[in-house]
Amino acid sequence: MNTIAKVISLITLSLVVVPCLLYFVGAIELDAVKWAALAGTIGWFISTPLWMSRKLPVDATEVEI
Repeated sequence: MNTIAKVISLITLSLVVVPCLLYFVGAIELDAVKWAALAGTIGWFISTPLWMSRKLPVDATEVEI
């Protein structure tokens, strides 16, 4: 699952970067860049926390001194 989430995260991140570069060289229109960047951003924010999550700290009530 972790590897799949990383691949999806990389693909959606490329959906943000690549259309911007294509627009810079004049290959696609601005509306296509906006929709691709929106889809990439939503996908990235959904997939990235699945593999970048960190362990939660221990609650103070569970610690014995």
